[in-house]
Amino acid sequence: MTLVTASAITAADEVFLERAVDLARAARERGDHPFGSLLATADGAVLEAMNSVVTGADPTGHAETNLVRLAGRLDRAALAGGTLYTSTEPCAMCAGAIYWSGVGRVVFALSEAELNAMVSEEEGIPPLRLPSREVFARGGRPIAVAGPVPLPSATEVHRGFWS
Repeated sequence: MTLVTASAITAADEVFLERAVDLARAARERGDHPFGSLLATADGAVLEAMNSVVTGADPTGHAETNLVRLAGRLDRAALAGGTLYTSTEPCAMCAGAIYWSGVGRVVFALSEAELNAMVSEEEGIPPLRLPSREVFARGGRPIAVAGPVPLPSATEVHRGFWS
């Protein structure tokens, strides 16, 4: 089992998280589920992705899996030293993709428990209630995790969407 370490939040982390929420808002405005994420590498590169479940007709088109696909072109050192920021805690599928990508740190705003309190089901399917830390803990490499980070905007982007 992997040690999932806690990670302190910095002012830069909050800026990146707000950007992830902006991406979630843009996803919602175009007709997708309100999730956004980005990857910031130590050398200053930033990749961004949004949810595309509806517009891409792909149930795996979550913001984080879309981001991992984009990040696949980066070398392992850049991924290991990078931080993935996401508007909402990664689901089990996304946590698995993040684990396999080699990303070294994850920072999220809204927790899966807070999201699950708003979503009773999605198209007849109840949410998979499995925190990302539990998924990461089953792996063989350390991942630093910070979150939930209390950003009102991360909750607001979901208001009225799931009902």
